[in-house]
Amino acid sequence: MKFDRSRLSALLFRGSVFTIVWWILAEGHPASWGVGAVSISGALAASLLLAPPSGTRFSFIAGLRFGAFFLLESIRGGSQVALAALAPGRLRPGLTSVVIGLPDGLPRVLLMNTLNLLPGTVSIQLEGDTLWLHVLDRRQAIEREVAIVETHLARMLLIERST
Repeated sequence: MKFDRSRLSALLFRGSVFTIVWWILAEGHPASWGVGAVSISGALAASLLLAPPSGTRFSFIAGLRFGAFFLLESIRGGSQVALAALAPGRLRPGLTSVVIGLPDGLPRVLLMNTLNLLPGTVSIQLEGDTLWLHVLDRRQAIEREVAIVETHLARMLLIERST
């Protein structure tokens, strides 16, 4: 079996992450590394089996920027939703659609899941390039917000958007 570069990168990256997580959970205790080696190996094997490497590239710096963006948007959005919920008549829930420009696969999955985690939006269905969302306020500029999330994801995954 030929071992390509993306598989080797995934093996090293995931193995490192699982090792660091184990080290943190075990508080660096040397006696835990026997069980840790078995656990890390099992997690690594399951990870590679359930989510095989796809050759997707990733920008670490853009990933950090995306994390900061997501955290700030979660705080901002959560505050807006809380204030709107306290003011009678401010919410105008409904369905809306947005045309997205990310390619199929991981980028679209990440987009839908990110939008689900941001306050006030839930991804409902994807039909071709049209994403249907449930929003708490139909008046919000959802197209612009989705485009911003798409841009962050495209930069993080080193891909191009079609729109």
